[in-house]
Amino acid sequence: MFRMIFYSLVGCLSLNLSADEGKRLIELNTYWEEVSRAVNEGDFESYKATCHPDGILIAGSKKTSYLLSEALTKWEENFTKTKNGTLKASVEFRFSRRWGDDKTAHETGMFRYTETNQQGVTSVDYIHLIALLVKKDEKWKIMMENQASKGTIEDWQKLKKP
Repeated sequence: MFRMIFYSLVGCLSLNLSADEGKRLIELNTYWEEVSRAVNEGDFESYKATCHPDGILIAGSKKTSYLLSEALTKWEENFTKTKNGTLKASVEFRFSRRWGDDKTAHETGMFRYTETNQQGVTSVDYIHLIALLVKKDEKWKIMMENQASKGTIEDWQKLKKP
């Protein structure tokens, strides 16, 4: 955690970002790190806590949207399997654009979701992501998660780690 904050701070200084912008990016990096940790450990309650109760999921490839709370209901089984060791899951994030102010964030990039089942079969998905977040009571919450489209490893490799 300290290393991530240190490198985030050094990165902000080298990009000539304002102190406020640097602080916001450090907070957002911490947010995405918590999302990753929750997925990796199968910690459903912590993952759910990163989502705004009125959040929306957009499934671009399916051309649909629905409440994030409905998506959470669908995803809970995989969190349980991950927690009890019958599934291994991980997620990582990379970004191309990060706009916002001290209470809002518009994050554009990708996530890489990896899943390994009990038979040892691994699948990796690269998904283009547009996320809108809001900061309430000093905590970032995702309001809109737009899983815009499938991506490729080449798309992924073009993006920088947060």
